[in-house]
Amino acid sequence: MRILGIETSCDETSLALVRVERGRFVVEKMLTASQVLIHKKYGGVVPEVAAREHAETIFPVLAKMVNPKRPNVDAIAVTAGPGLITSLRVGVDVGRTLAWLWKKPLVGVNHIEGHIASNWLTNPRVAFPAVALIVSGGHTELLRIKKLGQYELMGATRDDAAGEAFDKTAQLLGLDYPGGPAVSKLAQKGNPRAVKLPRPMIASGDFDFSFSGLKTAVRSVIEAKGKKPKPADVCASFEEAVCEVLVTKTIAAAKKARAKTALLGGGVAANRRLRTLLAAAIKKELPKVRYVEPDLAWTSDNAAMIVAAGYFALQGKRRSDPLMLAPDAGWELGR
Repeated sequence: MRILGIETSCDETSLALVRVERGRFVVEKMLTASQVLIHKKYGGVVPEVAAREHAETIFPVLAKMVNPKRPNVDAIAVTAGPGLITSLRVGVDVGRTLAWLWKKPLVGVNHIEGHIASNWLTNPRVAFPAVALIVSGGHTELLRIKKLGQYELMGATRDDAAGEAFDKTAQLLGLDYPGGPAVSKLAQKGNPRAVKLPRPMIASGDFDFSFSGLKTAVRSVIEAKGKKPKPADVCASFEEAVCEVLVTKTIAAAKKARAKTALLGGGVAANRRLRTLLAAAIKKELPKVRYVEPDLAWTSDNAAMIVAAGYFALQGKRRSDPLMLAPDAGWELGR
């Protein structure tokens, strides 16, 4: 089975052609047009600008993926939410049109489910129940997965997502855009215990997160009178605080859910410190739980993960009507 995937939830125009063989995913081709340089001057993603860029880019990218007259695809999977509504609409409209023209099955995919499914691109065997930590610029969530397609939201951020906190910390320090990778890179040169920062909600007794207060604490450190800490030490201390909260909550959630597998996903899943601490904590505290993380290539927004989630949806007999599918910017998984 060969599936065309379309991802336009934010500022990446990504298309992938993926072949599924005996439950394994073979990414034949994936092209992603990034808008980082465009949004860099604004210090963040401008929704209307992002949508215009998607509209201008998606068809040239599509032409490099398939022959529109002989597409040689069996189905189409497209991100339908959550995300920026203007960006989502471009991808959904293209997916609907192609499904109607080519007479192929269409499935609208939840972006968060795509990040979960990114793990199957690397590790096709996952035991259930599982717990997934999804960490990105717009989302920080813990989900219990009974089986693919059945999710329970155990906890989520009450304010800033972890990725957003990384970006805002970068802005406070005057680092380059995008902020998350810049903070993590500089953190490698710093002392993670040099600056005392809070671990928000680490002992709250639930699985929710909050990172706005941590961002405020960083601002207070930077703007305080007297001797200033080294930017590298601020980055390392901030990164350590975020990772400790994420790891502690994930371990607690895995215990609560009696998970057999712990999954990681989302853009912040590329953070090496998070990957190291989470793997070590699971090995120490939950030795019977298998830890699975996606390859770095599948942590950012990409169409291959949308194909993976779309394939499982199709296997579950889920389809979308090309005439009725609409983008849903607030589509929540597991509620």
